[in-house]
Parts: sequence; structure tokens; C-alpha cells
Amino acid sequence: MQTADAHFVEAHGAKIPALGLGTWELSGHSCSRIVEQALRLGYRHIDTAQIYDNEREVGEGIRNSHIRRDQLFVTTKVWTTHFAPNDLVRSAKESLVKLRLSEVDLLLLHWPNAHVPLAETLGALAQARALGLTRHIGVSNFTVALLAEAVAVCPAPLVCNQVEYHPFLDQQKVLAACALYGMALVAYSPIARGNAKKSEVLTRIGNVHGKTAAQVCLRWLIQQNVAAIPRSSRLERLAQNIDVFDFELSDAEMQEIFTLGSPKGRLTTMPTAPVWD
Repeated sequence: MQTADAHFVEAHGAKIPALGLGTWELSGHSCSRIVEQALRLGYRHIDTAQIYDNEREVGEGIRNSHIRRDQLFVTTKVWTTHFAPNDLVRSAKESLVKLRLSEVDLLLLHWPNAHVPLAETLGALAQARALGLTRHIGVSNFTVALLAEAVAVCPAPLVCNQVEYHPFLDQQKVLAACALYGMALVAYSPIARGNAKKSEVLTRIGNVHGKTAAQVCLRWLIQQNVAAIPRSSRLERLAQNIDVFDFELSDAEMQEIFTLGSPKGRLTTMPTAPVWD
């Protein structure tokens, strides 16, 4: 799954930067400014979504950074109300107009939608790829059972499942399923929306390495071949979040962090969410 270079996670031809910027809840000028600053700091992976209503601002930040497009990995996600085949392709084109990009690197289904047959939606997602709207396709918030169904019916390779993952949420079943299908796991809320700093274990391990609890979280994910997309609106935090490639957690430290996880640690769900693993 992961190359010898810990800066990337590879799956089905996609080379995903292991540390990216999430943009949920970022909006307006501050969103474009944060995206621009992140790219200037060395980020090359930017994650947005139709439902975030900030694709225009994300695109503006990308343009203002003057980083070459072929050096960037840009992800957006199709919202569940656009899962009917014709609607999915149309909405993907609208996302590209907002981003002012000719294609994204990764187009995801944002959440499962039981009201539209998965085979139809994934057929449309594969069509978006065939039309050149995206280089790669994947899913988000899919359970082990839904991943199995998706892989079975999708006409093209799915490169990732983007899910909530941090030390307080046990996601070993989903991680194993992704590995089974040769897919990457991309972790959103990787520092548990700031709760990492409240953990005595993460703080203590961070002190050993001269790092923050949040940096320990991100390093723990990267050492599992997981890509992480923390969100921050503060420049200092942006710089800290990407500064996680100059230390390594020991096996004992990794295991101690694993003991923090439980199924009850989930922070994000919705009324139509699947039954979680």
C-alpha cells in the first residue's frame, strides 16, 4: 500500500500525499487564504466537498499559491442528493467549474445513500473518470460490508475510503478491508477535532519526541499507511501539522496509542449513516 516514501500512500495508481489539508467549515476569504498558505508551507493535498460550499474559495487559494497543477492532489466529494447517474456527472462538472480545474485527482461519494442503487451510482462515478473529470475515484464513510459491495459492482478501481479515524476511534476492521482491496484509507478528523491535546498518553509520548499531541496523532496514522487531512485555520497549526516526517513512533508507543481506541469515539455521524463497524 505505502511506498518506501512515507510522504505518500499509493493505491491503484493513485499517489496520495500522506498529509493533506481538510477544508470542512472553512469559508470565504479565510478559506482561500488558508489553502494558499498551506500550499506555500508545502502541503500538496487539498480536500474539499460539494456540501462544504467552498469549492470556489479552494480553487482561488490554489491559483493564488502559484503551485503547478501537476504537483497537487485535489479531492472533492459528491453529495448524496446527486447520486442519480446523470446528476452525479452534472454535479461533478459543476464542481470543476467552481474549482476552475479541468479535472480533480480524486472524486469521492461523500456518504452512502440507500435510496439510489449503489451499482448505478458507482457506474456514474466510473463514467466521470472515463470522461476525464477525475483521475481517480473512491468512497467516503463506507463500512466493511458497503466496501465489499462497492468493489464488486464498480467498473473501475476504487482508490480510497475516506473515514473518520483518530486514536480514540477503533477503525481496524475498515483499515483491514481497505488493505484487502488494495485501497488507501484517508483519515478525516485525524486529531479528533482538537481532543488529542487532552490526552495524557499522546501528550507524554509527544514530550519524548519534542512534538505536540496532535503531531503524535498524525504520525501514528502515517505509520499505519494512512493519509490524514487535518483542518486548521491557524498558520502556526498548519505548519505543525505538516511537520511530522522527522520522527518515528516506536512499536511500544504505537501499541499504547491503539489502546485509546473504542467504537464509542466517533465524532461524526448523520441520521442516514450506515450501521458502523
